[in-house]
Amino acid sequence: MKLIASLTSPYVRKVRVVMAEKKLDYQMELDNVWAADSKTQAVNPLGKIPCLIMEDGFALYDSRVIVEYLDTLTPVCKLLPSSGRERAEIKCWEALADGVLDAGVLIFLERTRRPVEQQNEEWLQRQMGKIEAGLKTMSEMLGETPFCAGNHYTLADVAVGCALGWLNFRFQQIDWRTPYPNLARLFDKLSERQSFKDTIPVLPPA
Repeated sequence: MKLIASLTSPYVRKVRVVMAEKKLDYQMELDNVWAADSKTQAVNPLGKIPCLIMEDGFALYDSRVIVEYLDTLTPVCKLLPSSGRERAEIKCWEALADGVLDAGVLIFLERTRRPVEQQNEEWLQRQMGKIEAGLKTMSEMLGETPFCAGNHYTLADVAVGCALGWLNFRFQQIDWRTPYPNLARLFDKLSERQSFKDTIPVLPPA
């Protein structure tokens, strides 16, 4: 398998963490989807990463689709129940974490790719409100449990850990640790896992 990737994308990181936890072998090909010579759109018509190219050339895209597929490949570190309410709840955690990321990415792109005089402050604040509401809900859902789904590590923790890690990377001005110490404890615990240590987002060389 080949993963079309970026070292800064939190969605790519989620896939890489799952790959590591499942002990799956793959080749990683870095691509900048904003570059004129980007090759991503040739395999994903949406021009987005991550994109997983299978051995037969079939392409899987959207991180949620990819990680759900990867979890079926081996019983090692099972991250999703096969069916039922618990599976739906874990997928809801993932949707919440990805939603926080979606809002953050939109803010980041607006602030870095659009001239200041053209930026819509009201729209930016609306996206920031989604991040704040998402963090608050994550904290409330987590409570005092050791992991998102209770006592065991799941895809929910992978998704939340990647979202919090990306906020640390791109939005250091957001202090989520102080109001949500339970999220901070979870993130610190996840950050000790080798899969998270090996996928810390880094900026490409200038």
